Amino acid sequence: MEIVKAGPQHVQGIIDVCAAGYWATYSETHSKEYIERVIDEFYNRERVLSEVTDTNRNWGGYFVALDGGEVVGAGGGGMNGEGSGEVFVLYLKPDRRNEGIGTRLLDAITKQQKEEFGAHEQWVSVGKGNQKGIPFYEAKGFAFQQEQQGYGNSKGENYISLRYYRNLAGNKKEEVAR
Repeated sequence: MEIVKAGPQHVQGIIDVCAAGYWATYSETHSKEYIERVIDEFYNRERVLSEVTDTNRNWGGYFVALDGGEVVGAGGGGMNGEGSGEVFVLYLKPDRRNEGIGTRLLDAITKQQKEEFGAHEQWVSVGKGNQKGIPFYEAKGFAFQQEQQGYGNSKGENYISLRYYRNLAGNKKEEVAR
């Protein structure tokens, strides 16, 4: 298993992993229409190719977990403010959970945010009811901060997103003050 910065050759694998991961994560809590809309918006070939090749401080690009050359996990993040990193996406092939792949992807994203962009804190949004993501992020030191409207709600939808925070600087005083 290796974790690498994604390139154009990984685009289809990213699409496949993120779409399958999204279905596996939200099929019991979100409507089919909502899931299809999000997958169409975020995990289409044009967008993912752009996100693999056009990276910057706001979007650091994708990292992929490769097993024998096959993409089995994908994740990425960027900065949402000065010193403040954000994990935007992290999905695994559904049958590859509990192997440490998510941890290794999160570690790569975190390392990039700290070393390249100067992050001293990190945020992630997790859909309310996401019993795959919530325990994972809490085990990694993220603490719940607040609820907010979920992304892309259409008429009649009221999905809630949970905001989680963790201190990357090791400053306990800042952690307590949050």
